[in-house]
Amino acid sequence: MIRKNKFTILTTLLIIYLSLAGSQTFGSGGFINIPYIDKIGHFGLYFILMAVIILEHRNRFRDTRHLLLIALIPFSLGILMELMQMAITSDRRGEILDALADSAGIVAAVYLWLVFRPYYREPVK
Repeated sequence: MIRKNKFTILTTLLIIYLSLAGSQTFGSGGFINIPYIDKIGHFGLYFILMAVIILEHRNRFRDTRHLLLIALIPFSLGILMELMQMAITSDRRGEILDALADSAGIVAAVYLWLVFRPYYREPVK
């Protein structure tokens, strides 16, 4: 099971670390002063997580409903990370907008897969 999900597990562990590490770990980003850049980061991380899940399991999805049920896993992780930021970290706080950015990244990855899946062909062995 771990071998089939190794990239998903690595991506998830990276997200957990980045979500729960203290803000002093990353230092101050003085040269990049873009408003809401953390929301872009949330979107990107959860887009990548869902894309990795899709690519690792692309041949196992029976239908779109099955894919949407699988998408609940990273969605739940995003909610859990926001709750854990509120509960166990002293300098991070969970935000609704972060959870929305996480969800938007997941939805974007699912949408792109649904658009490009008809053009995907498994390589001939």
